[in-house]
Amino acid sequence: MYRIVLLWLSVLAVSQATGEERVIPDFDPDIGEEIMEICAGCHGVYAQGTPDGEYPRLAGLNPAYLEHEIKLFKTRKRINIPMIPYANDRELPPDDVKNITAYVASIRLPRHMSKLDKTKEFDPLARLEESKKVTNIPHYPGDPEAGGKLYRQECASCHGRKGEGKWKKQVPMLTGQHSNYLLRQVEKIRKGKRFHDSEDDAELFRSYTNEEIANILAWLSYQDD
Repeated sequence: MYRIVLLWLSVLAVSQATGEERVIPDFDPDIGEEIMEICAGCHGVYAQGTPDGEYPRLAGLNPAYLEHEIKLFKTRKRINIPMIPYANDRELPPDDVKNITAYVASIRLPRHMSKLDKTKEFDPLARLEESKKVTNIPHYPGDPEAGGKLYRQECASCHGRKGEGKWKKQVPMLTGQHSNYLLRQVEKIRKGKRFHDSEDDAELFRSYTNEEIANILAWLSYQDD
């Protein structure tokens, strides 16, 4: 019961932060937690991903979006070597997909440590566990002002004014995602190894200079302050 209440509070907090209602379908938290033990080997205990860009943050992403990406992995329409052993119906049947995607969607990763409550006894273990969840994207090198201008022109209509994504349209957030991971996805789209929104997007992404991409990433990293 405590875990379910905690997850509900996490969903509520995300909704308040973005101003958009984010509904997460019912799921079994015990099954989700069990599956997460396997996913944690790459994506982290709290689905926070890795700063080096090898593995993305999954926490807080729309479960329908995550489910769609898993289907792409299963059908090999999106190639990812580490996912091959798991992206099949034997290892990850449909019911498990629904449980794990909803489970990670419900995880809230704070950007900063909470203020200490001096009226309560200090709990060092709880403080340590909280610190493990804190995910704040370091400032990426570039010109955030120029990046913000280009982002608003080219990206905001789909990914939201501040990169928060659009839940109902299953458009993922960019703010809060690791900069190096985003850069790797840009390179894959440029090379035609990952589908973006249309087949013409590979050419569109190639039209941006590396400096322009860096500036957008810089601006996104500042939105996570």
